[in-house]
Amino acid sequence: MIEVKDLTFSYGKNKQILQGIDFKVNAGEIFGFLGPNGSGKSTTQKILTGVLKGYGGQVSLFGEGISSRHERSFFQNIGVLFEFPYLYANLSALDNLNYFASFYPKEQRQDINELLARLEFNPAYLKKPVSSYSKGMRQRVSMARALMTSPKVLFLDEPTSGLDPSGARLFRSIIEDERKKGTTVFLTTHNMMDADLLCDRIALIVNGEIVAMDTPKKLKERNDDQFITIEYLVKNVLKTKQFNLAEMQQQFDFPHDEIVSLHSQEPTLEDVFIQYTGRGLS
Repeated sequence: MIEVKDLTFSYGKNKQILQGIDFKVNAGEIFGFLGPNGSGKSTTQKILTGVLKGYGGQVSLFGEGISSRHERSFFQNIGVLFEFPYLYANLSALDNLNYFASFYPKEQRQDINELLARLEFNPAYLKKPVSSYSKGMRQRVSMARALMTSPKVLFLDEPTSGLDPSGARLFRSIIEDERKKGTTVFLTTHNMMDADLLCDRIALIVNGEIVAMDTPKKLKERNDDQFITIEYLVKNVLKTKQFNLAEMQQQFDFPHDEIVSLHSQEPTLEDVFIQYTGRGLS
């Protein structure tokens, strides 16, 4: 569905952003693209969505190369949620979405009211200007904009930004539903929970280079020190002891009355990223 070979991009002679990256995204896959600010992830997404030109290497979507001139059909097959909502502040949610929908064939559009209801948008604000909306409400309208044309590929940049835990869970459920329909999702995020719960595979990018790419589970397993922490009681005093998994094959030879709990110490995705890059996801 998406194929990138030796992709390079520079904003000037001394500002090389992408160093020749390669990756593929399969049809119906949720692919996470993670990296700290300035790593090149947003630049990559802008190239894939046709916003940025002048890149080096090869980029193809739907089995065809992205050229400097895009046909309307290209844009009609993708949906984009930007990190910062691009909406007309003086127009309402309905006016914004009806305007954007006018660029697409009628048979491709979803019912806007049904879509906003699915996104749990407050109906009292349907006809109020976007300038009166909270960030979470704007995010819901922006997601509706990305989904309303039933795209084949969704590009989502920080989709749960500005949402409370309930809203974030709803968005993750909707993204999963889209994948079940066969939609391909390219996800850029700093939210490790989103990446871990949603992504089939993730690529970690830093300084314009992909430093690791695999499923979240395999990346964590590959970087797991495999420690187990045990809590136990001795004469009603709570104590802890840490073992390497290899040591767990031996008997518990320490004095104890009762094993209270046993915790494995798997790394988080953020732990994995810091291990590869030495940098946090801020």
